[in-house]
This record gives sequence, C-alpha cells and structure tokens, in this order.
Amino acid sequence: MEETGETRGVGTAVLGGGPAGLTAAYVLSLRGEKAEVFEADGLVGGIAKTVEFNGYRFDLGGHRFFTKLKPIERLWEEMLGDEFLTRPRLSRIFYQGKYFAYPLQAKDVVGRLGLVESARCALSYAWSRIRPKGEPESFEDWVTKHFGARLYDAFFRSYTEKVWGIPGSEIQAEWAAQRIKNFSLFKAVLSMLNLRRTHVTTLIDEFRYPRLGPGQMWEAFERHVEERGIPVRLNHRCTSIGHDGRGRVESVVVRTNGSETEVAVDRVLSSIPLSELVLSLDPPPPPDVVAAAQSLRYRELCLVALIIDDVTPFPDTWIYLHDPDIRAGRVQNFGAWSESMVRPGTTCLGVEYFCFEGDEIWEMPDVDAVELATAELERIGLVDPSRVLDGVKVRVPRAYPMYDSNYHDALPVLREYVRGFTNLRTFGRNGLHRYNNQDHSMWTAILATLDLLDGAGHDVWSVNTESEYHEEGELVEGLLDAELVG
Repeated sequence: MEETGETRGVGTAVLGGGPAGLTAAYVLSLRGEKAEVFEADGLVGGIAKTVEFNGYRFDLGGHRFFTKLKPIERLWEEMLGDEFLTRPRLSRIFYQGKYFAYPLQAKDVVGRLGLVESARCALSYAWSRIRPKGEPESFEDWVTKHFGARLYDAFFRSYTEKVWGIPGSEIQAEWAAQRIKNFSLFKAVLSMLNLRRTHVTTLIDEFRYPRLGPGQMWEAFERHVEERGIPVRLNHRCTSIGHDGRGRVESVVVRTNGSETEVAVDRVLSSIPLSELVLSLDPPPPPDVVAAAQSLRYRELCLVALIIDDVTPFPDTWIYLHDPDIRAGRVQNFGAWSESMVRPGTTCLGVEYFCFEGDEIWEMPDVDAVELATAELERIGLVDPSRVLDGVKVRVPRAYPMYDSNYHDALPVLREYVRGFTNLRTFGRNGLHRYNNQDHSMWTAILATLDLLDGAGHDVWSVNTESEYHEEGELVEGLLDAELVG
C-alpha cells in the first residue's frame, strides 16, 4: 500500500460510477457534501456506458430511457436538453424460423403458430386456471400458473434459459413477478385467444435516448458533479473497506496504476456488486455471511459489434432471438437507435451472447466471435456477410444478478448484515443484487443517499416491488421536488 503519511479524508466515498453511483453523487452535490466517486473502469456508466470503436458508438445491450418516475424523467431532460431524443420502437421475435411482431399482434401470431397450436395454448391456459399447483417457487412455475405450460414452452422457455444459462425451474419466481407481471406479451397472446377481453396496454412504441448513446447521459452527470466539487476517479477500484467491528466504516482502499491508497471516509455509498462489497470488508464478516456472499452468482454478457456497409439491414431497433438453434440472444441495430452513433451509409449491429465467465464465447478471440455472429445472422436472413466491414467483441462482466436458488437463501443474510452498518448504504442493480432498470437504480440511489444523510428510513429494497415506488404516487412526485430540485 502506498505510504501517504496521514490518511487523506474524502468525506463520503461513492463506490461505482454507473447510473446509481452518479445519481448518489448528484444528490450529494446538491446538498454541498464533500465526496469522491471511485469507478474501477476507464469510463462512467457501468453496463449503460457507450463504447467507441473506429468512429462508431454502441451500447452494451440497448438501454432505453423510459420511466413512470416523473422526477427522474425531468432530471434526464435537464441533463441533456435537445440531445435527449425521442425514438420510434420497432422490434420482433425470431422463433422457429419465423419473425413475429413484438408486441405480438393477434393475426400475426395466429397466422404463424396456426389455429391448432393457438387452440392448444388456449386449452393449456384454461387448465392452468382450473388446476393451479399452489404458490409458485420457480420462474417456470410462475409463468405456467399464470399463462399455461404451452405458452411458456412456445415463447419463453428457450429464450429465458439462453439468457440465464440454467433451466427455468431453477430461476426463482421473484424474477418473474418483478420483471413480467405486467408484460404485454402475455396480455397480447391472451387477447389473441379471446381469453382477455379488457383493453391491452402494449409496450411503448417510442422511447427516449441520448443522441450519442446512453454514455452521453452519464458523462453529463460526471461533468455536473465534478463542476460542483465531487471528483470522479476513473480506474480506481475499491479493494478493501475498513471498519471498526462495531458497525462503522472508517476507510476504503483503492487501487490504481498498480498501487493502493487508503483514504478515510465519513460514509460509504456503494453500487458495486453486493458480494464484492461484503467480501472486501476488513475485518471479514462472520463465516455464514462470507458463504452467502460467495454463493451469489452473476450472468455475463459478450456483445459482438458488427460494422455493416448497409444503412438498414433490417428495420427493427432490436430483435429477440428466441430460436434455440441460434446462440445469440438478441441483436441491436444502433443506427436505428440514433443515426449519430454510426457513419453515414452504414450501421453497427450489436449481437448479444449471454454467458458465464470462462465459457467458450467469453474466451473466444475477437475475430472468431465476429465470424460466429456474422454466420448466425446470415443463417436467419439478417446480414449479407460480404457487407460486414469490421467487428469487435466486448466482454461485460457481472451484467445480470442471478435469481437462482442460492439468491433466495443468501440475500436475507447479506441484507441483515449490511443493515448493521450505520454509515454504509448499498443501492443500484448490483448493490442490491436486483434486476433493476436505470430509473429504478437511480431511484434507489436517491433513497439510499437521503437515508444516509437524514436517517429518513427509506427502504431501497422495496423499489420495483411496491407500487408506491414505481408508479406515480405521492412519494415519487414529492421526494425529488421537495428535497433535491428546489
């Protein structure tokens, strides 16, 4: 560790420079608090950063900006102004060699599945309602109970297992309840089968998006907090968090350029992976807490960017690849997201491969990954290989927190242990090990920061589970206006 004499104090240490961490820093800047942000990567934004390659910009997964949290929406607009675009949405599902409009359209689905299969889906749904199996424990149980086994097999088994790398029977039901309880795919299918006669609210057909990709938003946040006296330290990874053994954090150790420096802290706001946070505590937690942290799992992502000598190889913003014979899970057309992200007369496609660290696709050299992605898109009629000019593979570690059987037992142990620290709060997707979107990650950052500063008692673990936190209730309308914006 670098010898610095007296340990430098930073006030509040914000760990992680993604959407959640930068939002926490934003709140601190409005309050005039002394703080520093430590980000392990060389760019801000986390999984929502924008990567540049040979004059092209691309997103790591396609990050739409859409929210029911009006204060968050206003904050986005204030940050980017005219650079915050409104974009049309067009997406499809590729399944069993056919393309389905998404959200599903009745005539499209009936025409492609056929009347017989549609009738079987209806009977399967009816059977699931007549003979329910009790409280669902897994993703597969949850979907089957609510929509029937036939619809689960037809549209979600292969894609879900491709995304997560484990059977749907091993994914906890909480993930389904959180992510798809109002998912319009099911409503559309039920409407198609005349099993749902009420009005079906479809997925949004337009969304907001920064002109130069989502990283433009987080770079604006970075500038904003630095102008207000909060430095954002890139390439600074937190390796250790020192505490007094009685519930108070006293310092953090950060590594940069091969050396480590210890800094004194008054508080810590953490959006880094929950397991990483707990395992970095010094002295270490009790063995059961360490075991719980070690049991949490993450799903990685490899994005293969293909530069195409064609403005519109297909019209969609993105396409879901449900077909199990295709290893890729989704493909993005970044020229359709924003023309400013690509060179005139061309586009950039982002082919997404969900994996675990060490898998074949994770270890595959760039040139082989580009060949694989090109061949798969050619096979389903999306790309002419002769028009692929260049490509690159980007690894995204810990992209998605997993809701497996370990999660169910481990999270309460970790949550209770972390609750014992008086000056430490966790938030964001990885900080809570919850599959939150950008807006909910920002909202947890706001609540956690206010709770740390004021002892307000906000429950970040309820965001995206309780309606008051993700609908336009009094809390959502009032908190930012009253405490941040005024």
